[in-house]
Amino acid sequence: MSTVPTIAPPAETLEQHFRRLAETWKRAVAHLSSTTVRNNHPAYNEIIGLGTAVLPLLLQDMEANNTHWFRALRELTGADPVPPSAAGDVPEMVSAWLKWAKEHGHQW
Repeated sequence: MSTVPTIAPPAETLEQHFRRLAETWKRAVAHLSSTTVRNNHPAYNEIIGLGTAVLPLLLQDMEANNTHWFRALRELTGADPVPPSAAGDVPEMVSAWLKWAKEHGHQW
């Protein structure tokens, strides 16, 4: 009897993995206003666990969609460029992060 080799599916790229986790997170928390709940979702924490390699993906998504990656960016970079006067103003917070990222040589 011959055996047919099984072909493993290709491994996810970092971007595919990020996008899958981000979509899971967005679906789960889109209707929630609690930042604490949103920031502590398992998919969000798994994204942070991917490390600094996801920074370009976070910045790209933040720029395109004003996505709340603020905690992830703080944890991954150790920075917090959002001035207290911008707290709660998502477009201003996004702008502060994108400006910081450009000033520190991050590309996305």
